[in-house]
Amino acid sequence: MRPDEDLPERLIWATRGRSWGFRFLLKGGQSDPLPVYERSFADLGDEPTGYHRNAGNVALRFPDPLGRRDASGRVIPHEFVVFGDVADEIKSVEDGRRRVWPLVEKAYAGVWETERPPSGADLRLTG
Repeated sequence: MRPDEDLPERLIWATRGRSWGFRFLLKGGQSDPLPVYERSFADLGDEPTGYHRNAGNVALRFPDPLGRRDASGRVIPHEFVVFGDVADEIKSVEDGRRRVWPLVEKAYAGVWETERPPSGADLRLTG
């Protein structure tokens, strides 16, 4: 996946910010990403990091690479469901972090401290 690809169609991304709670920032082209997200993460439990291959996608969870925490002091997790060719290339949490995080890092830096959850436009992802 290149930075100019249509990320909202290729990733489901769930996380939280400093002040706003856990929500989907990208929906992977789904009107309701929750069923796909739940199926994808069903085998990962509550571990802070994880990787699981499903039919046609990869579930990926890791703590914020910069160690950011929310207002309650909890480490912020990033959870992704990755579709397409990139999912085929991800064989571990570290592979996923290397491939996916650079695609969303700047967008997250711009919204994690906002008071309200960001809209898709707030993310300013190319695609």
